[in-house]
Amino acid sequence: QVQLVESGGGLVQPGGSLRLSCAASGSTDSINAMGWHRQAPGKRQELVAVIISGGRTHYAESVKGRFTISRDNAKNTMYLQMNSLKPEDTAVYFCNARLSVPSGGTWSDIDYWGQGTQVTVSS
Repeated sequence: QVQLVESGGGLVQPGGSLRLSCAASGSTDSINAMGWHRQAPGKRQELVAVIISGGRTHYAESVKGRFTISRDNAKNTMYLQMNSLKPEDTAVYFCNARLSVPSGGTWSDIDYWGQGTQVTVSS
């Protein structure tokens, strides 16, 4: 019910900046939270940052102070501003949207994912 399209990835030098975008379409009114995850080759996927409907944000300790997550509700677009990039930030970054749906008399969280965008930090 939700489609997510990421953009903004690319190659950047250490210390540089990138801004990722995630455009959402479909049942966007049901989205309770959106976030960014990343996965490097041979590594498990990890949460990078999340923003909930009330505006509260959470960050992984490894990116705190360097990354900023935001959302433009009018455009149904989420952003991840990445500053002071390090080689260890190299990964495929995935956009995520979480919806709450009725399920068996209660509520369940349903996650939707974008296709991913490559971020490479190298000199």
